[in-house]
Amino acid sequence: MLPFPGGAPDGRQRGVDRSMVFSEAQLESWLGDYLWPLMRVGSMLLATPVFNSRQLPVRLRLLLALAVTWVIAPTLPSQPALDLFGQQGVVILLQQILIGVAMGFILQMVFAALVFGGQAVAYSMGLGFASMVDPQNGVQVPVVAQFYVILTFLLFLISNGHLLMIELLADSFHTLPVAVDGISRNGLHELIAWASRLFAGGLLIALPIIGAMLMVNMGMGVVMRAAPQLNIFSVGFPITILLGFALIWVSLPNVLAVFDQLQEQAFELIMQTLRVTR
Repeated sequence: MLPFPGGAPDGRQRGVDRSMVFSEAQLESWLGDYLWPLMRVGSMLLATPVFNSRQLPVRLRLLLALAVTWVIAPTLPSQPALDLFGQQGVVILLQQILIGVAMGFILQMVFAALVFGGQAVAYSMGLGFASMVDPQNGVQVPVVAQFYVILTFLLFLISNGHLLMIELLADSFHTLPVAVDGISRNGLHELIAWASRLFAGGLLIALPIIGAMLMVNMGMGVVMRAAPQLNIFSVGFPITILLGFALIWVSLPNVLAVFDQLQEQAFELIMQTLRVTR
């Protein structure tokens, strides 16, 4: 009897184990267990300060997102078995990206308040022309604002803020599971309304120095009226800068206190948006 050219009479090829044959539904389920968390984790890392720095290569950030997903995926609830390329799959994909970006956007506003306050301080003391490239965003900012940002970045890392963000992200899969409905409309409105804290926090940082520099400039104006022959520009400009540096040093505890307050409020808003209770 001649052997069958295609294998056995029942259609199976020789040397192929039928136990290794997976259905399409199983493949989509296994892929979804890691794809949905990866989208939320990756978007959070790309939008969160420190993680989205231009100094970190994109490959490193991608490897970090894969590592975090690989660690937290076994602890997460089972993901919905849906068509990854269907209509619901695309909606769920957009929801996971929105959740991750919202978490990072809240912290971005905290550090943006420091940039806003640093710019106001620099302009009030005559250092608005002294600017440098911000490695975080790749734009020109005054050196005073960059000093505040670097200092608060170190404080953020020392206080384990990055680890708290990853912990809140892992908890969000239990309180806000992967589904078609994600962040509610009220949550988005509160997120947008919280952007006003950016300007309020910046003013709290810069207002003491701006008020002091205003008094200094008024004093310079009185001196100029009393002694018109005195070249106030050549004398007042160095004095203004020196007093500005002294005021920055004196008001530094106030800057750190405002940052701690904004950071605490930001984490409270993130927990409220993700429905995480502590």
